[in-house]
Parts: sequence; C-alpha cells; structure tokens
Amino acid sequence: MAEHHVSVTVNAPVHQVYTLFTHFNDFPKFMSYVKEVTYYDDQRSHWVAQILGRHEWDAINENWIEDRQIGWRSTSGPENTGKVKFLSTGPDQTLVDVFIHYTPPAGILGEIGEKLGGDNRFDIVLQEDLNHFARMVEQAPPGALDPMSSH
Repeated sequence: MAEHHVSVTVNAPVHQVYTLFTHFNDFPKFMSYVKEVTYYDDQRSHWVAQILGRHEWDAINENWIEDRQIGWRSTSGPENTGKVKFLSTGPDQTLVDVFIHYTPPAGILGEIGEKLGGDNRFDIVLQEDLNHFARMVEQAPPGALDPMSSH
C-alpha cells in the first residue's frame, strides 16, 4: 500500500480551515486529480478521480473530531484510507497535515510504478493542490463563509 504525507500552513483560524476542507464537493476546485465528489448522506460520498485513468469509489467518514481531524476509508472501488489533521498554531494560523494510503491501480505493475517514482509525482501534485487550497482560503474576502463555493 502506498503512503503519502504532505502539509501546509494556512493563514486562517482552525475552525474556518476545517470547515472549508470538509466541503468535499469543492475538492475539484483545488485538487487536480479529483474530478467530482457527490454525497449520499452526511457520512458517505462518491468520488471520481483521474489518476492514470479514471477511478471511482465510495467512501465513508471515520474518526472525525471537529476542528481537529477528519478521516475516511473507501468502501468500494480502489482501496484507500486517509486522515487530515488540523492544528491551530496561532489565532489565525492552522497547520494542515494530509495522510493518504492507497493500493496502487494495476496490481503489481502499479506497485512497481510507485517504487520507480510515481509516488514522488503524486506527492508533488498533492503538495501543490494543498498549497492551492491554502491560497484560496487566505485570499477569500474577510468574513466569507465559503470562498470556494460558486455564486
């Protein structure tokens, strides 16, 4: 199973960062691999991603602690789990740590691809996407509830 960890500091209060990050349907606005997220209910969602081909899976929320952590695991499709931790490092500053674990597509060939550098590319893109999220939050007008929602 491939493992990835990236982090970013966001210049915004932890509650705002946590709240905005839990709007999964907004992920396509800042996560380049994620193409669509739809909700079944407040615990389950359907994900579509474009990573070496199109992949779809259902996920269930796990281990959510308000303003501190979110987690998930896939229940169908490619096997993946993860968590995101939020740590207030000041009144208007939040450290966001993202941990993703997944079974590479294409079985043993996917695992070989990960070992040959595919995992480094994923880390780079994931870090860029997380930096994009931070910029979107930081550039929102003061008092904006959701800078990523469409108006």
